[in-house]
Amino acid sequence: MSATAERHPFFEVFRHRNYVMFMAGLGPHAISSWMYRVAVGWLAWELTHSPTWLGIIAAADLVPLLILSPIAGAITDRIVPVRELRLTQWLQVIQAMVLAGLMYFGQVSIGVLFVLTSLLGCIHAFASAARHATIPHTVPRHLVATAVSLDSALFQASRFIGPAIAAIGLQFYGVLSLLMAHTIGTFVLAIFMHFMHVPPPERIPRKRDMIGDIKESFKYVQDFRAIGLLFLLCSFGAVLLRPVQDMLPGFAGAVYGAGPTGLAWLTSAMGVGAMISATWIGVRSRVAGLTNICYAGTGLLAAATLGFVVSDNLLVGVIFAAISGFALNTVTTGIQALVQSSVDDAMRGRVMSLFTVIFRGTPAIGGFALGVLAEFIGLRWAFAIAALICFGALAWLLPERKAVRDSIEQAREHRTSSLGH
Repeated sequence: MSATAERHPFFEVFRHRNYVMFMAGLGPHAISSWMYRVAVGWLAWELTHSPTWLGIIAAADLVPLLILSPIAGAITDRIVPVRELRLTQWLQVIQAMVLAGLMYFGQVSIGVLFVLTSLLGCIHAFASAARHATIPHTVPRHLVATAVSLDSALFQASRFIGPAIAAIGLQFYGVLSLLMAHTIGTFVLAIFMHFMHVPPPERIPRKRDMIGDIKESFKYVQDFRAIGLLFLLCSFGAVLLRPVQDMLPGFAGAVYGAGPTGLAWLTSAMGVGAMISATWIGVRSRVAGLTNICYAGTGLLAAATLGFVVSDNLLVGVIFAAISGFALNTVTTGIQALVQSSVDDAMRGRVMSLFTVIFRGTPAIGGFALGVLAEFIGLRWAFAIAALICFGALAWLLPERKAVRDSIEQAREHRTSSLGH
């Protein structure tokens, strides 16, 4: 390998042990997590054959993030994030074991699935806050954008590997095989967490209570207007178009008539597109220009959603699912990289928890509303309307694009120069 290649951020991140340990454990966990998502989505559809219940199960995973993420962020900014990450991972192991055990004994109903999915959503609120606060400390600051992008690339690669394996598992071994695989993958990451030795971040003694910390995070985003506008841009895609992923069992069953194999193809296609996007952003290895890319990605996401719903042909659906996955990941990974590279360390946990609320929590609102709407007008019309609304929102936010770009990049340059001195 040439000296130039070794200095490239894409390769340099893997010279840092903590980051390598994290990524090594994340691989099996991410793959098994997508197998789990396919299993739970298909199980919910098999139990009810209802788009509304698909929306409810999606909301059960996501609503806790809306409620708990700000609290989780405030707690994370007070404690050692990597310890919190370990604890939440072991709690996920327990949840996975319980669901697999109940499935083995034939005791899973839609109500049981709802409760255990809600429990996992509560754990995810704290796990996401800890993860966002830990990853930037596994590499030097100039590698943060690359580390975040490659983390996303690995996770997105699992989106086509996991569902592809899930299709075989569903067809020959049933839902239980996927739940057992998820239990093993979650356990692997929990073990690798104990090989990470991330130094604890410096903490300023806090005089405010937890509510004061949460209020401070909202004020920080309000004052840092560029971050606020990026979060607003992300929220339109999250609420209106991100729920397509949670409705894929309905599209596979009711629109395409393709069953679990069609579901695996659609989910895998989204994963392929997302992985290409995350790898591209990681190899790109710079923050400059990401703001423009995020705005363009939002437009592409709305266009891809319209393309996805125009036909009941599975091949057409797979093509536009891949484009949708590429666009959605471009927006979310780009915004995450922009914010992570410019936010103050003392605010990181709380601000990134707000990002988690938007990206992981608010789709519950859209998923439930669109699921109910789909009961009356069908999945295709419901998401066509959502895509058109998203186009309107993008047109409203587009005039702010240049101001957002300049503000984010100036903040990043200021933080870099301050650290240099």
